[in-house]
Amino acid sequence: MSMMVNSPLYPDDVDILASALYAWCAERNVKLQSQEGLSAANVAISLYEAGYQTQDQLLGALHEYEFH
Repeated sequence: MSMMVNSPLYPDDVDILASALYAWCAERNVKLQSQEGLSAANVAISLYEAGYQTQDQLLGALHEYEFH
């Protein structure tokens, strides 16, 4: 599955995304490489592009997102 990104991600962007995603995965004991971890990564990127651009904002939005 390919993913289209609207704007380039810079190292600082990746750091924010990774930090929030690793924290979310650790809280739920989910491996990033699992289906749930990959789904969370896709959601995190979408949320970041929607304006959740700090680790705290992104992690809070991930907490509120309902994964199926």
